[in-house]
Amino acid sequence: MKSLNNYIIKPLGERYNNSVDVDGKSLIVNTEVFNHQYVNRKAEILALPINEDSELKVGDVVIVHHNVFRRWHDMKGKERNSKSYYSEDMYFVNKDQIFAYKSTLGWKPMQGFCFVKPIKSNYKFDTDVEHKTQGIIKYADGDFNKGDVVGFEPFSKYEFIIDNEKLYRVYSKFITIKYEHQGNEEEYNPSWA
Repeated sequence: MKSLNNYIIKPLGERYNNSVDVDGKSLIVNTEVFNHQYVNRKAEILALPINEDSELKVGDVVIVHHNVFRRWHDMKGKERNSKSYYSEDMYFVNKDQIFAYKSTLGWKPMQGFCFVKPIKSNYKFDTDVEHKTQGIIKYADGDFNKGDVVGFEPFSKYEFIIDNEKLYRVYSKFITIKYEHQGNEEEYNPSWA
């Protein structure tokens, strides 16, 4: 089966990542279907679109938008699948819903995206653990290099957990400044990630 303009993918694991292993037992940490933080975002490509040449290949692991596998309730309270849903193991997605893919060299973001590692805030009177608008480039799309310390527009980041590491997906066009390394930048990865 192939689609004219969409990729066909299947989730890696369940639709939701809402349980953790505690001493060999599964503990459910969230029971809400509407909370986007617990939606699985990792998938495998089953088929490529017919009308598009792509650097992606069948079998590639990709990071997708949180609404792809998400369920929701309509106005009458009935639970529904996302518009991407075809069957439990098959979903249709556009290229703009794919943010990164895993190549033989590791994770690579799609053109126009960067993944930024948060850094600890070192401001004396700051109540936040991490800087809200600064980070270190972990995966770059070509406009920036891995390890660059950058600043980005407020409210332009979106949180992902990739390989047990908290990262922010930021559009490259929202990165506003590249800082020189001060030497005191410390990556922030919370223990729960």
